[in-house]
Amino acid sequence: MPGVLKQENPSKKRKGVEGAEKADRVLKKSRKAVANQYAAHIAEVEEAICDPDAPKYNDIATILLPAARKELEGKLDRTQAIVALCAVFCRLFTDGKLSKSNAKSEEQLQVISWLRAQYEDYRELLLAILSHGSGDLQAQILALSLCMLLVQAEVSYASTSAVSAWKTGLFFKTIEAVLSSPSIRISQQLVERYLQQYDDLRHYALMAIAQLLNSVAADCDWMATLRTNALEIMSTLDVVENTTTKLDSLFCEREEKSKSIQVTAHRKQAQQAWLALVSSGLEKDQRKKILGMMTSKIVPWLQNVELLMDFLTDSYNEGGATSLLALSGLFYLISEKNLDYPEFYTKLYSLLDVNLLHSKHRSRFFRLMNTFMSSTHLPAAMVASFIKRLSRLALAGPPAGIVAAIPWIYNMLKAHPACTFMMHREPRTNEERERIEDTGATDPFKMEEVDPLESNAIESCLWELVTLQNHYHPNVASLAKIISEQFTKRSYNVEDFLDHSYSSLIDTELGKDMKRAPVVEFVIPKRIFTTDEGDNTLEKLMLDVLETA
Repeated sequence: MPGVLKQENPSKKRKGVEGAEKADRVLKKSRKAVANQYAAHIAEVEEAICDPDAPKYNDIATILLPAARKELEGKLDRTQAIVALCAVFCRLFTDGKLSKSNAKSEEQLQVISWLRAQYEDYRELLLAILSHGSGDLQAQILALSLCMLLVQAEVSYASTSAVSAWKTGLFFKTIEAVLSSPSIRISQQLVERYLQQYDDLRHYALMAIAQLLNSVAADCDWMATLRTNALEIMSTLDVVENTTTKLDSLFCEREEKSKSIQVTAHRKQAQQAWLALVSSGLEKDQRKKILGMMTSKIVPWLQNVELLMDFLTDSYNEGGATSLLALSGLFYLISEKNLDYPEFYTKLYSLLDVNLLHSKHRSRFFRLMNTFMSSTHLPAAMVASFIKRLSRLALAGPPAGIVAAIPWIYNMLKAHPACTFMMHREPRTNEERERIEDTGATDPFKMEEVDPLESNAIESCLWELVTLQNHYHPNVASLAKIISEQFTKRSYNVEDFLDHSYSSLIDTELGKDMKRAPVVEFVIPKRIFTTDEGDNTLEKLMLDVLETA
């Protein structure tokens, strides 16, 4: 007979839970008491160090040592010590206790040298946290905030010039630590908290970035991280375009210096930083990102846009999506700076490949090509090549790409009447008509020809658009029928067709009002390939194949 299970007493279980909760509260209370006791001790040491009558500088070691030691029992203790050290050194800077020029004796000079050595150790501790952080973003943000407070004290109370204080002080090392961090989030925090708000920080940060990119070897281990963080910082900064704007939002003010930064010098630093970045051996994705924001984020910074000619032409010659992205910047140089790019239309013609209508940059390309081909002085043979090649690509393109290509082709035919012969080409002689009836027609267009003037497109016809009139998608089929109607319709606004996708086309179809119910098959067929009578030709072919197999 099985034994009877004893049920646990609920009151005992509840008492056990209450006992555990009480123990947790006692433990938390004791930890808080220890933390408060340690914080009070640090505050006392801080006051003792900064005592104007009898400063106890040796007590710095009692703060610096636990802050630098990795085997600390509590993280709160280390944080309090690091913050207290920052307060101590900021007060020492304010009182001039770290300036050797204020030393009046050899003994004071030795004390200042010792204090500066302690300060160097503290800086290295902050920079190590900032560059690595062990994945702790809060620790990195704290280290960044403390570094910026020290930078403010260094520059504001330095005995050297302002430029020297920025370059040789903590700020350049702080930028280097941020750029070497594997986490891109600390770079975003630097821009959001400091570089966007203060003009002097942004000015010298651009100077530091340019210096680092030019000094670090391309095959260095952390060069890839440096490029990634530099691109993140520079692409996020707001552009300063107006040359009359005063940049007077300063983080560090020195009484003997001007209260603003010249916009010309500021843009010059940005130009040097961007030029250093584009010549640092970018990866393919980074090059695409830069090309994508060329006209909106980079060109407005530059005083001499011509310096980007080599970068843009190399990107344009690379092919694929990179060439598509380089078009906007290259067009700006051609139209505004009179850049002479040989065989520009030949290269543009080569971009019409099988991937064009499938590319996510398709809309950008059509906008630019619409501008490039707008001149009525272009040779008809060249325009015909673009029309014909795009028509051929539309046969294998997605519906969203086809509905963008057909209006563009129609507009080109309207703008260049010499190409309208391609819409409906009749045999010119009886011999040609007989040859077509006997052997069929051959398309004289050379799809593989790289030169648009030699493709013989002007001798061909747009049979591809007639084929698209039977496309499975009704929007494509109805749009392609424009080529068979009277040529009196006004030109399309290509912009209305560039942002279509599968989703938008489906939503358009589903949103239409149904005028009448579609006819459907209501009798389910019993057979597909065979019939009961046995007189199906397809059935006989299948049986023959099965017998011979």
